[in-house]
Amino acid sequence: MPGARVIVSGSPLARVRELCLAFPETEERQSHGEAAWFAGGRKVFVMCADRHHDDRVGFWAAAAEGAQGSLVASNPERYFRPPYVGHRGWVGVWVDVDDIDWGRVEEVVEDAWRQVAPKRLVAAYDA
Repeated sequence: MPGARVIVSGSPLARVRELCLAFPETEERQSHGEAAWFAGGRKVFVMCADRHHDDRVGFWAAAAEGAQGSLVASNPERYFRPPYVGHRGWVGVWVDVDDIDWGRVEEVVEDAWRQVAPKRLVAAYDA
């Protein structure tokens, strides 16, 4: 796709890709010029934000009700309300910061997947 951003091997977004693709029946496709991951091939649960609206690198993730506000309030240098999907509760995570808490990033990604994955996939994953 012309104008699509490429995830560089070894970059923080490459690690986000690995986390996303660890879930069953996850597909990576371009959406709005950015890499995005779809649970069960249907619904996006994480989308890259590689200097999408500014000079920052992060990702946007589906989130449970209240999670966005809690994360942003706890650490606004790491979490943010993303454009377009923030009003639906999605949370943004900066990955261009020092000392990324990859354990917490993994939790955000898993929570996002669980928000949109078909129930049969979640049940199979949990089994």
